[in-house]
Amino acid sequence: MLVYLIFGFTYALAAAIQPGPFQAFIISKTLENGWKKTLPAAFAPVLSDGPIIVLVLFILSQIPPELIRFLQIAGGLLLLYLAYNSFKSFLNFEKLNKQRENKSDSTLLKAVLVNLLNPAPYIGWSLIMGPMFIKGYQENAANGIALIAGFYVTIVLAQMGIILLFGLAKNLGPKVTRIILGFASIGLAGFGFYLLWQGVFY
Repeated sequence: MLVYLIFGFTYALAAAIQPGPFQAFIISKTLENGWKKTLPAAFAPVLSDGPIIVLVLFILSQIPPELIRFLQIAGGLLLLYLAYNSFKSFLNFEKLNKQRENKSDSTLLKAVLVNLLNPAPYIGWSLIMGPMFIKGYQENAANGIALIAGFYVTIVLAQMGIILLFGLAKNLGPKVTRIILGFASIGLAGFGFYLLWQGVFY
């Protein structure tokens, strides 16, 4: 069981620190709205991966290429939309900074949507986590549970760490925060175009 727990922990840590659309999203939202309002987004993988896990475990390693292409295109368009909103926040940072204190934001819902349209969880569960879970569960149900627990506890804590880290950037002043927000907007747009390119040409 310990082996599966360590595997889940290690894979989650690698997935959390690897730059990607979800990471770019939570960074941009942290800089826009602060760490307190963004912190719930760390639980997005727990909420969004349920349907992904069920799907992958039923059609393990047999996901049609058309589905991956569709997800990449849809995810790319979503990220471009989020990049556009983030860039507008960059342009109007001083004005919007005062308004955000009383603004309610559906960051968790958006984060779940970003993760659902991100091909990475589908590929990761199809090629890595899915086969490992089935193997462990067939040996002992506790192995499968340990793998899932190790993965999701680690990924939630890691995402919280990223949110808190970039939340501290706000203490460096509005100019620094605005610059980082600009880079986050570029990152979202870059990942959006990349997913579109992957979906159209691959």
